[in-house]
Amino acid sequence: GEGIYKIGLTRRLEPLDRVRELGDASVPFLFDLHAMIFSEDAPALERNLHEIFDDKRLNLVNRRKEFFRATLEEIEEEVYKIEPESEFIKTTESREFKETMALLNAKKEEVEKTNVLNDEFPDSI
Repeated sequence: GEGIYKIGLTRRLEPLDRVRELGDASVPFLFDLHAMIFSEDAPALERNLHEIFDDKRLNLVNRRKEFFRATLEEIEEEVYKIEPESEFIKTTESREFKETMALLNAKKEEVEKTNVLNDEFPDSI
């Protein structure tokens, strides 16, 4: 969802493999990659970010679920405070989400248009 980010790490050579794995049938959309952070000590950076954003954690019961309500700008700011030499690369595709939102908006506009037409032309006089 909007304003919700998973702050996690992968040790895979191809990080997108992990992203694709997370977007399986148990979630409504493919996972969107909003940023990649290259760090010399990714485990420490992840741990620090989890501590900083702990009060914004979505799942308070299962702490292995690494989802937080924050902005990308907040996350980036904290990354550079912790590790100024890290590399923060923003990238957003969100293809499935954006296409779904466009379809929903088009449907909403059609319903509103129909409602306006029905209000202008009563069924009986």
